[in-house]
Amino acid sequence: MTYSIAILGASGYTGAELIRLIAEHPSIEIKALGAFSKAGQTVAQVYPHLRHLDMPTMVSFEQIDWSGIDLCFCALPHKTSQEVINGLPRDLKIIDLSADFRLRDPDSYAKWYGNPHAAIEMQGEAVYGLTEFYREDIRAARLVAGTGCNAATGQFALRPLIAASVIDLDDIILDLKAAVSGAGRALKENLLHAELSEGYHAYAVGGTHRHLGEFDQEFSAVAGRDVHIQFTPHLIPANRGILGTAYVKGDVDAIYETLMKAYADEPFIEVLPIGETPSTRHVRGSNFCHIGVVADRLPGRVIVVAALDNLTKGSSGQALQNANLMLDIPETEGLMMAPLFP
Repeated sequence: MTYSIAILGASGYTGAELIRLIAEHPSIEIKALGAFSKAGQTVAQVYPHLRHLDMPTMVSFEQIDWSGIDLCFCALPHKTSQEVINGLPRDLKIIDLSADFRLRDPDSYAKWYGNPHAAIEMQGEAVYGLTEFYREDIRAARLVAGTGCNAATGQFALRPLIAASVIDLDDIILDLKAAVSGAGRALKENLLHAELSEGYHAYAVGGTHRHLGEFDQEFSAVAGRDVHIQFTPHLIPANRGILGTAYVKGDVDAIYETLMKAYADEPFIEVLPIGETPSTRHVRGSNFCHIGVVADRLPGRVIVVAALDNLTKGSSGQALQNANLMLDIPETEGLMMAPLFP
């Protein structure tokens, strides 16, 4: 059986990644591509690297015929997404790649995003889209909220350790390096080549990054108590990839065994041999996440490093993995491509 899908926000980076992935999917067909400023243009005009694909022309959202569409990916900016999704057919399965439905508490959303939620009833309906931990909920969901790419990286490294209480929950430091595509495709002065290249910098320092809302929500839920980590992201002059380095207190063998057990049956999570650390170059363009564990020279301290591609496992690949579950397709279908190297 072939399912028909639509992509809203098809002209952005995550939209392009969805097109790239779904084009080779044996059970899903792209029927509509929605875009604001690029409406009327072909995929070849917007993304020359995809010109070999036979794809629908990008259209305005109002022009999309929703009859026969089984699922919609919304790759829209924050705040815009909730307003658009609130107007979509109520029987349509939806995967949102923005931040609009990630936080369950409306007050928490208003705190981190600076405005009240415009679709509170749908916010309560949404299932958090970290596939490996919400698999059965996602399978039965109508609306799935894709995670933040930074939040996914940190959770893959830390979530099993917090759930098993094998680390000190009051002393967790996460240092994260993120590639520039995570900031989206819109023109911004600080993302110009001359502003970004030949250096990197910390941003949202001191606990102001919005993905902390996800960390607070998810880590506190699995621990059964408040857990607040120290988190600093850095912007690096690379196109793709996230490398998260977590500094924790605990026994290195217990930490390693906990991660090995948690991910033993997960097709996309690879726990490396103890002492080995991952690189973003080894997961680029793939739906894989690599995790390494190293004992620190200071007794009782351990370093856990996770690497993934922010546009694939951190966003569009994760979204397709969830779509497979929602459409009762094998979870790995269309996603087992090898990373690009070099």
